[in-house]
Amino acid sequence: MSAATRPPRRSGKYSALGLLRKGLRGSDWPRAWRSHDLRSSYDVVIIGGGIHGLATAYYLAANHGIRNVAVLDKGYLGGGGSGRNTAILRSNYLTPEGVRFYDRSLELYQHLAAELNYNVMFSRRGHLTLAHNDSSLRTMAWRAEVNKLQGVDSSVIGPDEVKGLVPYLDTSATTRYPILGALYHPPGGIIRHDAVVWGYARGADSLGVQLHQKTEVTGIDVSGGRVTGVRTSRGTISTGTVVNCTAGWSTLISDMAGVRTPVRTSPLQAAVTEPVKPFLDAVVVSGTLHVYVSQTDRGELVFGASVDPFTSYSMRGSLDFVEGLAGHVLELMPALSKMRLLRQWAGLCDMTPDYSPIMGHTPVEGFLLDVGWGTYGFKAGPVSGETMAETIAEGRPAELIRAFGLDRFERGALVGEKGAAAVGH
Repeated sequence: MSAATRPPRRSGKYSALGLLRKGLRGSDWPRAWRSHDLRSSYDVVIIGGGIHGLATAYYLAANHGIRNVAVLDKGYLGGGGSGRNTAILRSNYLTPEGVRFYDRSLELYQHLAAELNYNVMFSRRGHLTLAHNDSSLRTMAWRAEVNKLQGVDSSVIGPDEVKGLVPYLDTSATTRYPILGALYHPPGGIIRHDAVVWGYARGADSLGVQLHQKTEVTGIDVSGGRVTGVRTSRGTISTGTVVNCTAGWSTLISDMAGVRTPVRTSPLQAAVTEPVKPFLDAVVVSGTLHVYVSQTDRGELVFGASVDPFTSYSMRGSLDFVEGLAGHVLELMPALSKMRLLRQWAGLCDMTPDYSPIMGHTPVEGFLLDVGWGTYGFKAGPVSGETMAETIAEGRPAELIRAFGLDRFERGALVGEKGAAAVGH
């Protein structure tokens, strides 16, 4: 759809002076999105009110003019994985399919503030994936070459260059896990996850999409091999298209439609420190130590690790995680020993056997999947929404997601991303 024919977007309503007046009065602020009664039917029902569900709804309306759309969430918008992630962005994946896909998402992210007229606080920082042994260094070189062939800026750099980018890293040869080099990805960065969710929600609402919070899906009606409706805690909806955009509970929703998926759910924990003066420009990842760290604009250090080594729906933090995390972080940056952790949290990750998502149509006509995102779903939010909207509107998989279909597991055509996605935040 050209810019000339695209539906009008909600523009900034207030001038700087107008904003000041509203702030001083402290009242009459318009809601970012509206509440609605549940209709008896919609053209498309999207289950999951995180970035994937909201982006899909937004692009259905903005790019394809499909506006009779409902987004359902059993909690509040952005209350699942979208509100619990560490909001790191990159596109330096391992497979050509993955690199192309995530690079399109990074491109959309870079222009998202202008697209939505909402400050999503994108900050390009550069992304470093450290190599502590010869095997890791070979994998970094492999990834760098795949990235370059797809036009993505990535290269392997040595310890001196790593030290120049992050002076607080211990790059000495006597450390327990010496840094032999790193995969450096300059376009990588961080973003404000809540702002992305709110921006997509406001944009979708302004185009006529209905957003329904506290609306739990209790069943999916299927007749003659196709979807006919969705049962919710607020009533039954008639629809011919249902999209599963959930994380953590994706298998439960798919089971309602009679679609089995090779997904296991595990907790993923993260933590944040007290704010300090900004000193860490780049995002630093160590797959060997199972840790990654970045610094927010407010000065907090955000830490994370790999998923917990068991399947569970628990989102409680653990002392074992904090102890292991602290030890690994101090292996990399001993100077952080005096910093205090403020809080920790956990989210749920749906992991597939090949560490790539499941996207597109299923054997049940009208039931589509956008699931299995593991630890890397937020990076793919914009492109997932764009391609899922195209898939729904055109009735066939978008080019960028054809490799991620559910049938690849039967055909043995896996898209192996473990080398770039296991802890590669």
